[in-house]
Amino acid sequence: MDQPVVSPGALDEEVAAALQAALQAAHRVHGATSPNPPVGAAILDSRGALVGVGGTQPVGGPHAEVMALSQAGEQARGGTAVVTLEPCNHLGRTGPCSHALLKAGISRVFYVHPDPDEQASGGARYLRDKGVAVTRIDTHSPDLVPWLSSLKLGRPHVTLKFAQTLDGFTAATDGSSQWITGEPARRQVHEDRQHRDAIIIGTGTALADNPSLTARKADGVLFANQPRRVVIGARELPAEQVPNLHALGFEQYPEISGALAALWDSGARDVLVEGGAALASAFVAADLVDAIQAYIAPTLLGQGRGVLAQAVGGTLADAARFELAEVSRLGSDVLLELRRKVA
Repeated sequence: MDQPVVSPGALDEEVAAALQAALQAAHRVHGATSPNPPVGAAILDSRGALVGVGGTQPVGGPHAEVMALSQAGEQARGGTAVVTLEPCNHLGRTGPCSHALLKAGISRVFYVHPDPDEQASGGARYLRDKGVAVTRIDTHSPDLVPWLSSLKLGRPHVTLKFAQTLDGFTAATDGSSQWITGEPARRQVHEDRQHRDAIIIGTGTALADNPSLTARKADGVLFANQPRRVVIGARELPAEQVPNLHALGFEQYPEISGALAALWDSGARDVLVEGGAALASAFVAADLVDAIQAYIAPTLLGQGRGVLAQAVGGTLADAARFELAEVSRLGSDVLLELRRKVA
């Protein structure tokens, strides 16, 4: 029997609240779970009260459902589970979450994304076969999108991030670029960094700025989760700079494909490119940009350095195209979040 699919608007109030709690839990753990997905789960008791919320722990630790069930305890019996990804149905480092839900006495399960992993999928069918009512919610978890995309691509999901003026420049003619955007936008950059597996820059940016690429709170304290820091390029870095990069945990690779392959093999699934125009152009030319974060300031320069160092194509027909996913206002600036346009 086919499982029912409902829109978020058709959910009752308690399940809708549990969905939001699960999505928030997924966001909290995003950046700390790779190569496993950042999943969130929420448990309602038999009366509809929220009694447990959890997110997937780092590799080897409990999955989201187990974390939420642990918090709920016996109150889970006869209750409802809402999960951002179909409960897994295989024995890996931890037991099957579908079995854990059944053992806890859960009577209804709502989930967002079907699990595309052949080894782990099948949890929804297992639960239905055991008499549990299973429903898919027709929406998406933003924090799962990069992981899902990476499985299809067989490489890390790549987001290109840049800040520019209203007329498209990332730096003035003298090379100055600090600060194009205001403090709220810069805080958002650091908030976002903590959810990435790696930040990538080119040797040009490393030579010019010698950046730390850390994820910091407004008071300068580091977030608990820090992305790996990667430099791509064949140019040698000055001897006095190399020890600093090593001390900060930087990794260097001569070219893009090798860097992405190494990152994938080591478990990275969601990476952010923060390099300059040359590196951005190389990623675009290789058709390796899956999403864009464009921070746009209400400023005009007239001349300066552009986002890309070279033309993508000679005509509009050759342009790299993306579709708008979200718009956010950050103080006086605007953040455009775009994703690869699928024909």
